[in-house]
Amino acid sequence: MDTAKLELAAHRYREAEAALDAARADLQGEAVTFLRSTDERGAQAAVVRITGWSREYLRRLLKNSGEPAA
Repeated sequence: MDTAKLELAAHRYREAEAALDAARADLQGEAVTFLRSTDERGAQAAVVRITGWSREYLRRLLKNSGEPAA
């Protein structure tokens, strides 16, 4: 039984999943950093527009990151 294609597909899947996890962590970090670095009106709306995340998700992200927002 030749499982080479299955093994390759599983390997590619794991790599893609790891890349997605890293990209998500980067995006979350950048969003938190951006929101903490400004008190400009509309900052949260800009993050919502760019990321597609809800305001509630942003509030939870900020709360879970441990520092108060600007």
